This record gives sequence, structure tokens and C-alpha cells, in this order.
Amino acid sequence: MAEEEERQQHQPNSPSPDAEITEHPTQQQQDGYSWPAIRFDVHPHRAFHFRHQFRTSPIPNSFLKGVTWSPDGSCFLTSSEDNTLRVFALPDYGSENDHGCSVAADEDSYAANLVVNEGESVYDFCWYPYMSASDPVTCVFATTSRDHPIHLWDASSGQLRCTYRAYDAVDEITAAFSIAFPFQYSTGTKIFAGYNKSVRVFDLHNPGRDFEQYSTLQGNKEGQTGIVSAMSFCPTHSGMLAIGSYSKTAAIYSEDNMEPLYVLHGHEGGITHDPYILCWDIRKAVDVVYKLYRSSEDTNQRILFDIEPLGRHLCTGGQDGVVHIYDLQTGQWVSGFQAALDTVNGISFHPFLPMATTSSGHRRFVDPDGGNDKLHLSGDENCASVWSFSVASMVENDGAMDGDDYNSHNLDQHP
Repeated sequence: MAEEEERQQHQPNSPSPDAEITEHPTQQQQDGYSWPAIRFDVHPHRAFHFRHQFRTSPIPNSFLKGVTWSPDGSCFLTSSEDNTLRVFALPDYGSENDHGCSVAADEDSYAANLVVNEGESVYDFCWYPYMSASDPVTCVFATTSRDHPIHLWDASSGQLRCTYRAYDAVDEITAAFSIAFPFQYSTGTKIFAGYNKSVRVFDLHNPGRDFEQYSTLQGNKEGQTGIVSAMSFCPTHSGMLAIGSYSKTAAIYSEDNMEPLYVLHGHEGGITHDPYILCWDIRKAVDVVYKLYRSSEDTNQRILFDIEPLGRHLCTGGQDGVVHIYDLQTGQWVSGFQAALDTVNGISFHPFLPMATTSSGHRRFVDPDGGNDKLHLSGDENCASVWSFSVASMVENDGAMDGDDYNSHNLDQHP
């Protein structure tokens, strides 16, 4: 174990003071690029579609569990129940390829560029926030899986860069249930990991078993109980961290010292599979501002949502296979589109193009008396898709930036 740890610490590509991960703004950021306003009243079209690659596993009921774009927009990452992560590059960054692909209906748009196999079920995964394809040192993503330490993978070669281990009271490895990187560059070299009633913070440049530990419970037993199932840092660099748990609570912490600022009650279930997404105003975190519905009453799987880069709309999937779009200013349903015929468990917006990717799937059980041990899935089940949205005109875009809702005339009805 010690020899393996020492070997990983001295790998040529390992994060270290000699090969420090640094921030590399994208060309769009350098040129003052602004994200276009999407017309959510016009249904998007499917630009790319992937399904066969997720059905080659020997596990009969394997299914997709989530998807996320890389911070530089060059690729997206999927996770599936067969303990496999796949990286799909976006051809030409989508500049000439967002009008659909000319492939047969029974074929995938293209193959994954990278396939990484974990040893056990993957609990969570995330990209390094300053990842840039132009700098190979930054092209990494982290995973956490059952009975395993946190792994940092090279997104180009698939090699294991580093491991970060936490141990329990009997000196056995305990797995993190959620992981996240801070957005602040001053703390961007740390990995935050969620456990049962605690958060451990690892130094990215110091692989091994060294970490700082913080309890989500205070001395008087007040605070946040249960497994830390989700974590998210404020993207505006305000130094705040939001944590969700299976105890039906969300909480806001100070990123620097994990001081609890608010504990928010009101969820009906675990944060990641509650049928409602709750909106809070942290300036006055007393009552819920509004609730956004998603179909998830009959599942315990994690269902992810995303907010488009302009910060005006939230999109979430659910068991109904529909991506629901809500206006964050009013909490009103804006539109929706059928993304799959089974549970849409993940959606992720491209960081600078009017595109999004979705993942779908849920656990299925084969009837042992049916005489057939194979699942028969349609093309829109257990799949990943890249969607291209219509963009508002310059006049509409200016209005949207000024706060006018160009979706106010949407004729669709809430399901």
C-alpha cells in the first residue's frame, strides 16, 4: 500500500508543486464571449444519440446514472451502472455539428473516446473545474465508488493519476458518497468529499490518506445528520458550499472552515431524489420561495438538474422521460420536451454553446419465469443524447439580458 501511494505521488502527470494545475480561461472567456439566450419555447432537436455502447455490459440491467459537460465544453462524461465512465468528445466543439448526424437509426452517432472501469458501483463523479483540453495537466476528473478511495483519472489516457483515501475507526477504507471541487482558485486544489455526517477535504497535490475532517453536527447535536449525498459550490466565488443529505435537509456552509450558516428543512425525501426542487433565498432562509415539481416518487435513484449559464432557467428530468424547464425568477413551468422513454436522470448544459446533454435509464428486472433473460429496450431507453436549442434573435437576446421573459408567450401547457 505504501509503495503504491509513493508510486502515484511520483507519477509524471500527478498534480504536484512541479506540475501545478493552473487556471486556463477558455478562448470564449478571453474574448468576452456571452452565452446566447435559448428559446425554450421551441423544442430542441437531437444532434447526437448514443445507446448501443451502454448495452454491451454483461450486467443485464445496466443503465446510465448521470452525465456532465467538461468545463471547457470539449467533451462530456457519463456514468453507468456497470461501473463504467465514458468520455465523449464533441466534434469540432459543436460549431458545425449541431444540425444532427447522418447515421443509421440503429447506430450510435460515434464511439466514446475514452472508457474507464471502476471496481465497484460509482457513487459520484465530477470534472476538475479549470479543465482545459489545451493543457493536458488539467484534463482530469474524479470519481468515488463503493469500498474504494477517491480516484483522479486522466481524461486523455484513462490512467489513474492519484488516489485519496479515508479510513474508518477500524482502519478500513470508507468510500465517499459525494465529491466536488471548489470554484475559487485559491482553494481549487482541494477535493471535498461527503460521508456520513461529515465532510473530508483532501489536498489535490498530496495523494494518500491525509485530509481535514469536519462534522456536519455541532456539539449539541444540532446541524445536519445523515449521509452527505450531494455537494455544490457557489459559482460566483462567494465562498459558500451547499450540502444535501438523506436526512431530508440541505445546508449552507462557509467553504473556508465548514462553518454552518443555514440548515434548510422542508424536503419530503433525500435531496437527490425528492419529487420537488426547493428554491431558497439565503438572504432570508426562513421559508421556501417556491417548489419545482419533477416525477420521482417511485425511485430512489439520483436525479440531477442543471441551470443554464445565463442563470434564468432550471432544467430537470424525471421518471416521465420529460425534461421540464422552469423560470427561476417566477418559479413557473416554461416548457418541456420528451428526452427519453424512461427515467431522465441527468441533464447538463454546455458551458458556452446552446446545447445540452441528457442521460436516461433505470433499474429493470427480468422475469425469471418469462423464458428470456434479455431486456428489450427501444432506441430512446437507457441512452444519452446531445440536444441543440434555438437561439433568440439579437433583439430578443437583449431583452432577455434586461430581464424580459421571451418565453412568456409559450403556448405549451404544464403536464
